[in-house]
Amino acid sequence: MPDLRAYLAGSWTVERVMLDRATGTRGSFSGTVTFSPLPDPAHDGALLQREDGTVRWGSHEGHAEREYVWRPAASPGAMDVHFPDGRPFHTVDLTGAAADGAHWCSPDDYRVHYDAVGPNELHYTWDVKGPAKDLLLASVLRRAQP
Repeated sequence: MPDLRAYLAGSWTVERVMLDRATGTRGSFSGTVTFSPLPDPAHDGALLQREDGTVRWGSHEGHAEREYVWRPAASPGAMDVHFPDGRPFHTVDLTGAAADGAHWCSPDDYRVHYDAVGPNELHYTWDVKGPAKDLLLASVLRRAQP
């Protein structure tokens, strides 16, 4: 992936399968993801990732949304992902079309694997383990057609 920012920019659909391995609870998330430039030009190429959709978890079904900020990293094929408040989350380097990342959120360990399947499809899977969580979250993003 020579230019991760250019690859991500725009609108995607998302389908996520969620599994709590400790309880056997299964769930899903369906919706949209947009990667759009931050309005402040001082952010120098950062993208705002916004997810919006419906979550189903056990007997619960309802609206869900979240945001992250992706900032250019050392190479064009990489970006640093941050929480909306500016705290670092992890780095994604898709120079080779697949990448692994990690985030420690005491007391749990978050590990992610990204795979750019093609120009219009991105897969990523979070494996979360620790005393508080034992989750597997698998997402498929497909570029939305205009």
